[in-house]
Amino acid sequence: MATVSTSDIADALGTRETPWLEFKSAAKREGRRGDAIGNAVCAMANDLAGQGGGDILIGVDDKGEPVDGIDISDRALLALTDLRDDGRILDRPSFTVEAVVYRGKPVIRIRVEASATPPVRFEGVVWVRPGPTTRRATRDDERVLTERRRAADGPYDTRLLPSSTLHDLDLELFRSTYLPAVVDPDVIEENGRPLPQQLASLHLSRSVDDPVPTVLGLLVVGFDPSSFIPGAYVQFVRYQGVDFDAPIADDQELRQNIVDTAARLEPVLRGHLRTRLVEDGFREEQRPEYPFEALREVCMNALMHRNYETSYAATRIAWFDDRIEVTNPGGPYGQVRSDNFDRVNDYRNPSLAAAMKSLGYVNRFGRGIGRIRAALERNGNPPPEFQVDDSSWSVTLRRAS
Repeated sequence: MATVSTSDIADALGTRETPWLEFKSAAKREGRRGDAIGNAVCAMANDLAGQGGGDILIGVDDKGEPVDGIDISDRALLALTDLRDDGRILDRPSFTVEAVVYRGKPVIRIRVEASATPPVRFEGVVWVRPGPTTRRATRDDERVLTERRRAADGPYDTRLLPSSTLHDLDLELFRSTYLPAVVDPDVIEENGRPLPQQLASLHLSRSVDDPVPTVLGLLVVGFDPSSFIPGAYVQFVRYQGVDFDAPIADDQELRQNIVDTAARLEPVLRGHLRTRLVEDGFREEQRPEYPFEALREVCMNALMHRNYETSYAATRIAWFDDRIEVTNPGGPYGQVRSDNFDRVNDYRNPSLAAAMKSLGYVNRFGRGIGRIRAALERNGNPPPEFQVDDSSWSVTLRRAS
């Protein structure tokens, strides 16, 4: 038998139906195409009233009175829970089913959380609850829900990672490096804001009372971003030859945050950089095979623009004897296309881009490709080669002869 809470849910939810509270006298289904409970779950998930979801109480009549004979066994609760996974409600809502006490009698409570991706459909139909009645959505209802989803989506780099906590952030790195880079030290001293408020104001977390890191927070100052964002790491491979079958001289995975990755990547790149003797009239000078400015710009831009949301692939740096290939998942974004990427700018990760600019890892927005080309030309390298498709972006730098 299911465990029943001793507190009376009527004190918290009330005794009258509202847009976020619906009563059902029984758990009986009215046929596959007319499932009143399924319709109600769908409506609560769509949350037209904007209350964060709602509750369905099974075992309560329309007048708010509990009825006798409600089955609250584990089997009955599991049968209701299966509604989430039987494929008829899409996108699948988040809800819980439990036995509770309502006005002194046991009933079943279905607590439905508002969907982050409305409109939710039950058997292909959108249901809403604008008042104390559940009904099919009108065209305007669907428009409101769709616009709400678009507004809530936002860039991926500002979304929460609910499974993470502040313990996953390197708070000392935040205080010593990131905070002084983005906020004037005098302002920090004057404001005296507590740490949770500082993190939230810089979009590294949400909520001051119960902080949860954002994607940006993990990427910039997280101890191991890849444990929450699987593709958030760099793979560096140095081949002793000109193709992928050549022997490997060095192979490293950098799974730190942006700050620590940059600190580790610089000595790795410089360690493999060789110089050559160049005659300039009566003078001779040492020049690197690749200008470090171009290497830094290519690598940092790859980290800034890559698709962290839907790809688990690493940002890859493949160093051959005759070239360097830097590849990142994520093709053109927004206004950028394969035929205008060197003239038009848009940002898949706008908050990350702003953070990396504040930290000095990118110079000016929209100037990366121009800086790469200019640095290569000054050093005597061929122009960079770009390969852009719908799912990836690759830059090839040829060694100076």
